Amino acid sequence: MSAVIIDGKKVAQDIREKLKKEIEELKGKGIQPGLAVVLVGENPASKKYVASKEKTCGEVGIKSLSYKMPETISQQELIKLIDDLNANPEVHGILVQLPLPKGLDSKEVMNRISPLKDVDGFGPDSLGKLVLDEPGFVPCTPHGAMKMLEAYGINPSGKHAVVVGRSIIVGKPLALLLLRQNATVTICHSRTPDLKAECLRADILCAAVGKAKMITGDMVKPGAAVIDIGINVTPEGKIVGDVDFDAAREHAGYITPVPGGAGPMTIAMLMYNTVLSAKMAAGLPLNM
Repeated sequence: MSAVIIDGKKVAQDIREKLKKEIEELKGKGIQPGLAVVLVGENPASKKYVASKEKTCGEVGIKSLSYKMPETISQQELIKLIDDLNANPEVHGILVQLPLPKGLDSKEVMNRISPLKDVDGFGPDSLGKLVLDEPGFVPCTPHGAMKMLEAYGINPSGKHAVVVGRSIIVGKPLALLLLRQNATVTICHSRTPDLKAECLRADILCAAVGKAKMITGDMVKPGAAVIDIGINVTPEGKIVGDVDFDAAREHAGYITPVPGGAGPMTIAMLMYNTVLSAKMAAGLPLNM
């Protein structure tokens, strides 16, 4: 058996096309969604991610406001910038690219972002609403994972889902989203006694730990849907996921590739949250 490849690029493209139409309608009402991206320092990976986000903004019609700050910026200056963006009516979403350089308190910076503009979905207000099953901004990567399952007709209801990884950025919110859709969810981590046994129980297996190819083929239940959220660079410079793709695809029913799976979806859902924020600010219906 060879798994169906879940094409994250295609799913993301479909979402972007729908957003373009939404944005055109908003522009007809005098509203243009705006996303402010704050980049501090010269981290090459961060610069690449920011450039990709700015490009996607241009493609869908979101106004991109870029703030490239020197590594020497003080905590107070960075907080002042966030406060200014919070007060700017042209800005509907604020994204601070992480990691921040040493000496800056990223938690204080992230918590300073207005809950109404927290399009990354990492703030306590957004995460609290997720726990309470209330409408709000859902973290982009977990939301993208759920959209891929939806696009391929994989319904979590009644399924056993295993999430490997417990970060507040991916693992925990993804588990909550799966619970919201009536999956039975197990969260695994570095102290799980028998990871292989837990993974083999999964109808939906999600890997988000940041360790190259740690999920091997013999850890995948036959026919399972495998969502690989890891992005790792090998010593040879190759980008791979947390799942041994070639081995796992011989057991899985569905599997996401790396690259080309979760990555494009993360940026698409960032655009989605920015449009959602613009509609919220205008008091428009949030049906999206």
